Amino acid sequence: MAQRQGLDAENVLQAAIEMADTQGVEGLTLAALAAKLNVKTPSLYNHIKGLPDLRTQLSRRGLMLIKAAMVDAVIGKAKDDALLAVGFAYVDFARKHPGLYEAISILPDYEDPELKEAGNEVVFFLLRILEPYGLSEEDALHVVRGFRSMVHGFASLEHRNGFRMGLERDESLRRLLKTYLRGLRTAES
Repeated sequence: MAQRQGLDAENVLQAAIEMADTQGVEGLTLAALAAKLNVKTPSLYNHIKGLPDLRTQLSRRGLMLIKAAMVDAVIGKAKDDALLAVGFAYVDFARKHPGLYEAISILPDYEDPELKEAGNEVVFFLLRILEPYGLSEEDALHVVRGFRSMVHGFASLEHRNGFRMGLERDESLRRLLKTYLRGLRTAES
């Protein structure tokens, strides 16, 4: 089968994102991706190095997109309002892109320099948001870790239908974030 007209690395990645978001990262195989793109599996190797490379690309793209969503969410906001917006942007990204979010969560290649850089950019962004709190660098990093644990836990539970009560989920998230922020303000005193 000849290479499909217009098939390039970006088309392959976009198709992989769509599959991951609908079937999960574990459901993404090269054979299924090739079928979706109407090519034979070996044709994919013109654009990717294999499944581990594709998963690393998914993680990189996911980190880039979640950071962009968080940046957009904080425009014109500072301190508590900014962190609240970041928390909602994070969970909203996981809702809209469950496969990409899963790819971020499992980070297939911790040694990939581009993946490390993308992850560091997210952390540095969060550290910038925390600057008005006047925390030490170590304290700020602990806050980032705690914040990520909290919103990741919420997003993961929600994705796995862990919230079955008839309560508004966004209200639960808002209350969770506000409680965390109260603790952060107490720590800064």
